[in-house]
Formats: sequence, structure tokens, C-alpha cells
Amino acid sequence: MIAIIVIIVILVVLGIIYASLYNGLVRARTYTQESWSQIDVQLKRRNDLIPNLVETVKGYGHYEQSTLEKITSLRSQLMGVPSDDHQKAMEVSNQLSDTLKSILAVSEAYPDLKANEEYSKLMEELSNTENKIAYSRQLYNSSAASLNMKLQTFPSNMVANFHHFTPADYLQVPEEEKSAPKVSFDN
Repeated sequence: MIAIIVIIVILVVLGIIYASLYNGLVRARTYTQESWSQIDVQLKRRNDLIPNLVETVKGYGHYEQSTLEKITSLRSQLMGVPSDDHQKAMEVSNQLSDTLKSILAVSEAYPDLKANEEYSKLMEELSNTENKIAYSRQLYNSSAASLNMKLQTFPSNMVANFHHFTPADYLQVPEEEKSAPKVSFDN
């Protein structure tokens, strides 16, 4: 009789441990998915700002048309990336960020554009959104790290393998952004 009670208690404890490990994996996976969703929200916000920025800049006819066309093309390309291809979305997003930076740099040469109130508001919104995207990327990578640790550590790795959990890919920084910028004060 005591042996049966001990076996039942052991089985209940093992069931609780198993459920706890499984729920921890599900929670980590959900946090990772939610953090990607935050990136997606910020990318959409930026994509919604871009047409207004392009229209504002178009009013200055002497502005580089090729830059505006590239921004529009990259925006369309980003909207066409499949929702599960995170790395491709980030590659296109990085290209778009770099191109948007060129609008800010070139606007320095056009005081009328720089003084335009609508342009200033849009650039401020865009800058805030870029910061939110950067923060969201950090959050995603932290969530992915947490999930991946659970997938690799004992005993949760056994539960993860049984339920076919897969690791999350980290968002990578493009190689060209890793190098320090060259600053020169020579004329």
C-alpha cells in the first residue's frame, strides 16, 4: 500500500515538473514571438511615415529623385517580405534605414527643406521610430536567447525535443555597420 502511494506521489511530482518545463518553453516561445511582433509594429509605423516624408520632400524639385525612388522601392520590398522571414525583413529594413539617413544628410544642403515644419515633424517621428526598432531588436534577441537556452539545457531540452520546439534565429547586425566610421577633419 505504501509503495503504491509513493509511486503515485512520484508520478504526480514528475507530471508537475514536466508541465512546468513545458509551460516555461511555451512562455519563452511566446515572448519571442511577441517581441518579433513589436518589431513588426514599428516597421509598419515607419512604412506609414515614409509616404508622407517622400511627398514632403518631393515639393523640393531639386532634391535627389533617385533617393526617393529607392526609398519607395525598399518600402514596397519590405512590405512584400513573408512574415516568417525575419532575417530578410531585417536586411531590407537596414537598407531602408540607411537610405532614410541620406535624406537627413542631404537636407542639410537645403535650408528650405530643413526649415519645413512638416518635414521636421516627420523626421522626428521617424527618428523615434528607428529608436523603437533598435530597442525592439534588442528585446527580440534577448527573448530568443532565453528560448534557446531553455532548448539546450537539461531537462527542458528533453521536453523541447519531444514537442519539436525549434530555436529562434538571432537578428544579425550587417557587417558594414560593425566597423567604426572613419572621421576626418582634413580638408
